[in-house]
Order: sequence, then structure tokens, then C-alpha cells
Amino acid sequence: MVNLLKTKLHYDIVGSFLRPAALKKTREDFAAGKIQLDKLHKIEDESIRNLVKKEKDAGLKVVTDGEFRRSYWHLDTFWGFNGVKHIVPDHGYFFHDEETRADSAQVEGKITFNPQHPDVKAFEFLQSLVAADSEITARQSIPAPAQLYAELVRGEKNRKALKEYYPDTQSLIADIGKAYRDLILALYDLGCRDVKLDDCTWGMIVDNNYWAKRIDADFDRESLQKLYLELNNAALTDLPADLRLSTHVCRGNYHSTWAASGGYAPVADYLFAKENVAAFYLEFDDDRSGDFAPLTAVQEGKEVVLGLVTSKHPKLEKKQVLIDRIKEAAKYIPLENLALSTQCGFASTEEGNKLTEDQQWAKIKLVLETAQEIWG
Repeated sequence: MVNLLKTKLHYDIVGSFLRPAALKKTREDFAAGKIQLDKLHKIEDESIRNLVKKEKDAGLKVVTDGEFRRSYWHLDTFWGFNGVKHIVPDHGYFFHDEETRADSAQVEGKITFNPQHPDVKAFEFLQSLVAADSEITARQSIPAPAQLYAELVRGEKNRKALKEYYPDTQSLIADIGKAYRDLILALYDLGCRDVKLDDCTWGMIVDNNYWAKRIDADFDRESLQKLYLELNNAALTDLPADLRLSTHVCRGNYHSTWAASGGYAPVADYLFAKENVAAFYLEFDDDRSGDFAPLTAVQEGKEVVLGLVTSKHPKLEKKQVLIDRIKEAAKYIPLENLALSTQCGFASTEEGNKLTEDQQWAKIKLVLETAQEIWG
């Protein structure tokens, strides 16, 4: 296992991969009641085995299961906790020019960790594929605690259910924090040494259009940042020293569309300066993400993984442009503490982005080749 607390690879991935056609078809057949669960699991296992081999063949030292067992990057994890149920609201999430499928998570009791949580079972299988290879680390990505909170207050019905079980916000923070910490420790007990928190909440706050709507709901930006920070850090306390914790900040990734725009400046003093993670995976693939100046708020010694290679579209970035941008970021963060990755995963939901599997791997090859040229 690569010790990422001591070894800096300078190239990385965010985690989700395009679902193979056979897996998509199998999931559709299961949803339609045409096959049993064991058949679905068999195809998932086979697909993940093939993916891990491709990741290793590509030169990656940190691998994931592609999130092949999930429908969404976040909701499946939420539904796995006790006290949270799957609901179908009137609308999905509103992205730029597209609305997603309509699914959500709603409180139906006190939130606690479920030892049979699907993420635990998923990681157990992934770890079994790489445990004998000392050069490979298996990473588990989970949605951030703040993201769960944001879902539980999404829509009037969700907010009404939340108030029924949690009239006190502090007790909600405590329960979410404990449920998440218990999940992280369960993953650790199975050999997980790399957990990444995927988090769109900060990407929503920086968007002025989102902000304008929240004003009507009697929110203020600073109070919301304090709440999100408290939620995330509540889960990241008293964890093993050899567990690498990171977070990925995104502005939405669904079928090659996006949900929010805005640079990191409005959240830098909370997210970069105070969140208890060792690394930040940051979307920087176009102008919607702003410039690198807010990186000055990142605590000394922490790693910044620059998401300069877009996962949304197939066109390959020019290597020299990537090199120049990395050098620009190095004005704010020491070059040794920087790394390069794709801006997001290739399939945050099972729909996937609008590119082919070959184009997906070409993006990853570009990341590795560019990192090699800069860092050696």
C-alpha cells in the first residue's frame, strides 16, 4: 500500500468512472425485476475487477471501484444510514440546461451508522482486489457530512421531516458527525487508509445566483459556512494518524452539465483554513472556478490537487497549457504540495458524462504524462 501521507504522487483521479454498457444493462434489468440481486452483484464484481486492472495498467497507484455499485455519488451513501430513507420528490436537481432524475433523502428517525452500510461492503470487495499489492492503495469516496445536511433541508417536505426528529440543530450535527465517524472507522478496520469527502456545498455557496435565492430563505453566507465546517469537522475528530483524509469540491457534475459558478474566495477562510483534511481536490477546469489567489488561505503543508483536466468533455487539453497553469498555481502553493487530476469524476451518477471510455482513459493518460514532465 502506498503511504500517501508520506509519498506525494503528484497525479490523481477523483474516483468515478463511466459505467460499462453491460453493467448499465444489468442495473436496468434489476430495476425492472428481470434478474435477481445475486446476478447484479456478479456483474458489478466483474466490472470492478476489470476497472481496477485498467487503473493499474494506466499507471495509477490509487484506485477506486468507479462507484459502480452506486446510482448517485451521494444519495446511495445517505440511504445507507439508519434513520434516512429514499424518497422521490417532484423535481430533481436543476443543472445548467438540464434537470436530473428526481430522488432525495429524508429523515425518518434518528441518524446512526448501519454496520451493513453499502459503502462498507463495497470497500471490502475493492480492498480484496488490491490487498496483496503493496504499490496500490484503495480509496473510498463518500459524500461530505455537510452534503447530507444540505439534502435533508432540500425542499419543504424534507425540512418538515427534519424538524420532527431534530428540532435542535446541535443534536443533528452530533448524530451526523457520529454516524460518519463510525462509517470511516468501519472502513479503516477493513484496511482503508484513504477517505475522500466529496462536497458540492462549498461550490453552491460561492455562486451568487444561489446566494441570492438563499437570502430569501433567511440564510447568510457566513453562518452557512460555519455550519458546514462544523458538520464536516464533527466527523473528522480522533481518527487514526495513518488515515489520509481529503475533500473534493465541485460545482456539479451530471451528464456533462454543471450547477454553479464562482471562485473560491468567499469560502477560503473556512474551507481552506479550517477543514480538518490533508488535501483539497479542487475544480479548476474553466473560468467558472475563478483564479488561484484564494489558495493562499490553505494551511501550510497541505496538498492541493488541481483539477485542470475536465472530465465533462472529450477534447484533450494542451499539455503546455496545463504546465503553465500549474506553474501559476505554484505562486500560491509550493510546487511540491501541488498535484494534477481531472476536475471531477467521469460519472458522478450512472448516466455518466458525454465522452467514451477511450476518451476517459486518454484524459487520465494526459494527467500522468503532464505530472511526469513537471515533477519527474
